[in-house]
Amino acid sequence: MGQAFGCIQVDQSTVAIKENFGKYDDVLGPGFHFMPWSFGSQLAGYLSLRVQQLDITCESKTKDNVFVTLVASIQYRALADKAADAFYKLSNTKEQIQAYVFDVIRATVPTLELDKVFEQKTEIAKTVGERLEKVMSLYGYEIVQTLIVDVEPDDQVKSSMNEINAASRLREAAFERAEGEKILQIKQAEGEAESKYLAGLGIARQRQAIVERLKESVIGFSTSVPGVSTKDVMDMILITQYFDTMKEIGVSSNSSAVFIPHELEDVTSEQR
Repeated sequence: MGQAFGCIQVDQSTVAIKENFGKYDDVLGPGFHFMPWSFGSQLAGYLSLRVQQLDITCESKTKDNVFVTLVASIQYRALADKAADAFYKLSNTKEQIQAYVFDVIRATVPTLELDKVFEQKTEIAKTVGERLEKVMSLYGYEIVQTLIVDVEPDDQVKSSMNEINAASRLREAAFERAEGEKILQIKQAEGEAESKYLAGLGIARQRQAIVERLKESVIGFSTSVPGVSTKDVMDMILITQYFDTMKEIGVSSNSSAVFIPHELEDVTSEQR
């Protein structure tokens, strides 16, 4: 209705392209404008200045011959001071951006191995953004942000990667478990060695004390009883130990000792 009277309204974040007898005339900003159609003025169309987003899916092959699908997210907008270029120079902005994104990704990814593609997503996005910014500025567009939001390998490759990762985790777990058992065995061996060392030390001290006390007993007995030699004292001690041993064997209910006939004198000589 407004155009019938030569009036138009342009919304916020939008510009209108004005033509005069089919030729570009002016860019009209937000607000109310008078456009007398009787003098050849007409509205060619509107152009949004808002940031728009285009998600592009591109398949490529890596250096190690793995097919991957990359998803690029391109955020762009038309420039107000170049609105005429943005309106007239491109018939399909999205297809133009998509073509350049395909070109950059398919030129970059084949130079990288699969792991590097995951690691260098930011660098790939930066390369795409720089190429788009250089080209699209000629058409009146600004590239606000370029992101590689997803890298999806082939399903079989992804399954193989998961299996490799699981095997690696199991191997690490087995190694850690073996290391723990190894440390436990070492500590147990060290403990047993220390225990045996202390037990041996105690036995050695015990035997040393027995020898010292036996020596004192022999010397004391020889001194107290005149005419008794040291040899006689030792024979008496050995016979006493012999009878004590026989007594302990006879008292024990679980004894399996076998007695062999012998003479007492032989025992004394054997004990010596």
